[in-house]
Amino acid sequence: MAHPATTDLLVVGCGIAGLSAAVSALQEGRSVTLLERSDPADFGGNTRWTEAYMRMKNDSEIADDFEEAFARNSGWNLDPNLVVEAAGPSAHWPAWVRAHPFPDPELIARFADQAPPTIAWLKSFGLRFEPQPIYLLTQNTARIAAQGGGLALIERLMQEAVTLGAQVLYRTTAIDLLRDEAGAVQGVLATGPDGKRQRIAARATVLASGGYEGNPEMLTHYLGATRARHIRPVARGGYYNRGEGIRMALAAGAAPAGEYGSYHAEPVDPRSRLPEAVIFIWPYGVLLNRHGRRFIDEAEGTADATYDNVTRAIADQTDGIAWVIFDGRVDDIPQWRRSIRSDIPPLEAPTLDGLLVQLDGLDSAAATETIAAYNLACAEDQPYEPLRLDGNAAAMLAPPKSNWARRIERPPFRVFPIVSANCFTFGGLKVNTDAQVLDMDGRVIAGLYAAGETVGIYNNVYVGSTSVLRGAVFGRLAGLHAARTT
Repeated sequence: MAHPATTDLLVVGCGIAGLSAAVSALQEGRSVTLLERSDPADFGGNTRWTEAYMRMKNDSEIADDFEEAFARNSGWNLDPNLVVEAAGPSAHWPAWVRAHPFPDPELIARFADQAPPTIAWLKSFGLRFEPQPIYLLTQNTARIAAQGGGLALIERLMQEAVTLGAQVLYRTTAIDLLRDEAGAVQGVLATGPDGKRQRIAARATVLASGGYEGNPEMLTHYLGATRARHIRPVARGGYYNRGEGIRMALAAGAAPAGEYGSYHAEPVDPRSRLPEAVIFIWPYGVLLNRHGRRFIDEAEGTADATYDNVTRAIADQTDGIAWVIFDGRVDDIPQWRRSIRSDIPPLEAPTLDGLLVQLDGLDSAAATETIAAYNLACAEDQPYEPLRLDGNAAAMLAPPKSNWARRIERPPFRVFPIVSANCFTFGGLKVNTDAQVLDMDGRVIAGLYAAGETVGIYNNVYVGSTSVLRGAVFGRLAGLHAARTT
C-alpha cells in the first residue's frame, strides 16, 4: 500500500547516523520520517551499546594522528597511479578515482574538519564529552567519550527528533529503493509490523541502517564460510544490522567502498552474556589454539593498536577460539583487571597442569610443550614495563613475541577463552563530502545519501574511536545537505 504523504527526508535507521541526519533536517524546517527495524526499547543499532569513544584530544580538537591513521589504513597494494591522481583537486579526478573504494583524502579531510563542529552541535542538546578511563591498559592515541555512552546520544537525539515533529515508524524495514525514470531515488519500499509492503515516498533518503554483521548470508558471501561461522555481533544491536541498505544501493548502481572481506573485531569471552565482554589481557600471556599452539605475536604492538588483527586471527583458528594463559606475575601490572570486562572469572589453578586439564577441547600435551618452549625463549633481559613497549622479546620462537615476554611460572595460573566478536563490517557505500552516494562512475545518485556503518571507509585495521564520530559527522552532513538542496 502507499504511504499517505511524501516526506522531505526519509531516514532508514535510528542510530547516531540516522538521528543526526534527522535532527539536522528538522532544525532546517524539513519534515522527516524515520524507519527503525527494532521495537522502541531496542532502537539505535550498535550505538545503543557502545561507550562512544572519539579520537579527539578534547571536545574541540581531533587527535593529532587522525588523518594519518586513515592514510595508513587506506587499502592493500594501492596503485601508485591512484595516489598520484588523488593528490590533485577532486574536480579533476577521473571517474575510476571518484568511485574507488579507498577512503579518499578529501572525504577524510572533511571528516576531520567537521568533527569539532559536530561535537559542538551535540553539546547544544546538553550532551557532554570529556576524557574518561578506557578499558585498554595502553593508549596509542587521544580519546574522549560521550558521557552516558552511545545510549545517551541516541536517547537525547530521539527526544529532539520527536519534539521537532519527526514521524518514527518502528518494526519497519526498508527493502528496496523507489526511483523515477531518470534514476533519482524517491523513497523506499518497506515492510511494516504486519509484514505487509508499503511505499514510503520522500524527496531525499538517507541510508543509515548499519552494516551486515547480523546477516550470516552476507558474512559468508564477503568474509568466507570459515570466518562467518566463527564470529558473532559484539552486542545485541548488531543483530538488527542485516545489510539491506547496502544491498539495495548496490543494486541501484552505487559504488562499493571499504574492505568487504573484513570487519572490526574485538576479543570477547564466549561464556559471557554481557555486551562487549572484552578480554584484553592477552599481550601479557600466550594465546593458544585448540591444537595447543601459538599462532600470532601476542605483543607486536600495544593492544589498542593490534587487537583487530589479533582477534581476526583468532577467528581463523579451529572452531574460532583461543585461550589466553597467564600466571600470577600479571599481578605486577597496575589495574590489570580493568582490561577484562567479562562477568565470568578466569579458570584458575595452582599448577599449569591443573589449569590445562580444565580446558575442554584443548590439546593439553601440546600446550604444555608450547609453554615450556616459550619459557625457555623468554630472555627477560630488560626492565619489565607493562604500560609501554618494553622490548622484552621471545625472539627465537615462530611466531616471536616482541614485547612483555615473561615466563609463565608463578601461581596462580589463569586462563580466559576468547572468540572474535564482530563490532561492524567494513564494506559499505562510496559517498562524497556531502554524504551523497556515488555510482560506479563517481556520479551522485540523485536523492540518495548514506551515513554511519552503511558508508565504507575502513580497510586494513579499524581506525580506533572513529565509528560513532563518523556516524554523527556524516549523518549531520547528509541531513543538512538534503534539507538545503531538495
